[in-house]
Amino acid sequence: MLLALLFAAGAQAAAPALPIDEDFAQADLAGVIALYEDTSGQQDFAVAREQSFMPASQRGTNFGFSRSAWWVRVQLANQGDRDREVLLRQDYPLIDHLDVWTQDANGRWQVVRTGDLRPFSTRPIAHRDFVFPVRLAKGEVRTVYLRYQTSGALNIGLSLASPHQLIENISLEQLAYGAYFGGFGVLFFYNLFIFLTVRDRAFFYYLLYALSYGLYFGVHNGLSFQFLWPDSPIWGNQALLVLLAFSLIFGTMFARHFLNSMRHSPRLDRLALGVQWLSLAGLFASFFLPYSSLIQPMAYLTIVCVAVIVALGGVGLAQRYRPAGIFMLAWAALLASVLIYMVKTFGLLPHNAFTQNAFQAGALLEMVLLSLALAARVNELQRQTLTDALTSLSNRRYFDRQLELSFAHSREAGVALLILDIDHFKRINDRHGHAKGDEILVAMGQLLRAEAPAGSIVCRYGGEEFAIIVATSDGAHAVSVAEHIRGAVQTRFANELEVTVSIGVASTARHSFSSEMEFFKAADDALYRAKQNGRNRVEVATA
Repeated sequence: MLLALLFAAGAQAAAPALPIDEDFAQADLAGVIALYEDTSGQQDFAVAREQSFMPASQRGTNFGFSRSAWWVRVQLANQGDRDREVLLRQDYPLIDHLDVWTQDANGRWQVVRTGDLRPFSTRPIAHRDFVFPVRLAKGEVRTVYLRYQTSGALNIGLSLASPHQLIENISLEQLAYGAYFGGFGVLFFYNLFIFLTVRDRAFFYYLLYALSYGLYFGVHNGLSFQFLWPDSPIWGNQALLVLLAFSLIFGTMFARHFLNSMRHSPRLDRLALGVQWLSLAGLFASFFLPYSSLIQPMAYLTIVCVAVIVALGGVGLAQRYRPAGIFMLAWAALLASVLIYMVKTFGLLPHNAFTQNAFQAGALLEMVLLSLALAARVNELQRQTLTDALTSLSNRRYFDRQLELSFAHSREAGVALLILDIDHFKRINDRHGHAKGDEILVAMGQLLRAEAPAGSIVCRYGGEEFAIIVATSDGAHAVSVAEHIRGAVQTRFANELEVTVSIGVASTARHSFSSEMEFFKAADDALYRAKQNGRNRVEVATA
């Protein structure tokens, strides 16, 4: 018993009064507050303040999900020669019930009962955080008691500041939040305009995801409660779960569509679909079950959801889908920030500016990177529409564009057109099967890309036909290129089905053409003459 009393006395003495002099501006109170845990959650003020308080430096101020009521005692000593008013601030706004006891000038205890399960008007100062004015007479030592009880994570983040200093701090914070949510707004409207142009569903799901996430952080920071629904504390708590569920649902839908996981990784897609359905179940449950029952399962589900999406991105990266690299980087940044915040939420890391805001910073970084990934997706989709899927050469659509452009500039710089056709290709398909025919087409595409002059445009025109646009003002050089390619094909396939090509050549250096269609027809007619004259040969367009 004696040892217990000595320990209690030591604990009481280990939390000294915070000195406040004329130069006082602000102070973090983590080193001077003392704590008491009421495991029953039922003790009143008269009973609790007689208990033994432990210095926060020994216990820490982050308790994760705790069913207890936690009492805080802080002593303030005005060492100046005038009365002072200071402002006590709790910087984590998601506290269900927060009661504060201070003494008036006559020594009577006065209590302020507030919290995010009480109307916003219960706060003595209208601010997203909890701010309480404390008056200190000169030379006075005053004790303040606070009682915390919440169904979510319990983080005690107390600081003390002079009114002038707090105004400066809040001004900078408002600027930061304006930039933060302004960034969300810019990304939202930028991608909205792109969606209205390209009509890609990936942009639509991204917009819903960004909107849900942005509103979620408004609740998380206490801004929504202050400005959107100050008289609806029950909805304020429910909104956190609703918006988190929407964020998980739309985030998963965005990832699945962006990566086309139903086609490229069906097993992992089914897992992502399961997470999506669980998020939907969490959304419906948030309207019927209490916040305290759902917040932990939703926290775990958030980690699982982000991990599955990162895995989907890894599969896309392994399959060499170009936008998947930026996508992976975006979700990896979010996963890292989510893990930091969740570890803090469960009481394994201290509550501070970094652990509290890592989640938000990671989310904004993710949104920026996902916007870049969407831009890469648009480029990739455009590339795919202009690329032949089998040979990876440019396709007929791309060829038509480039022929028009090349012919338009042919007066300044000559251009030649080579049209190639694989000889007896139908016979190859009939005798050896279409799989072998596709194999030859792929090999032909690789050979043409390697043997065509630098800067040439090599396309698969259709079927077994290929086209090459060569920038040259020398007609003889164009014929030389064609002969080189014909010989390279004959050599490449000499021991494999003896594949050969016939080539027709047209050049603006040799003839004047009125249009690109006439230019193309001249090369195409030369190709047919090559076929009629025995194949495996080059023919040049005649006047």
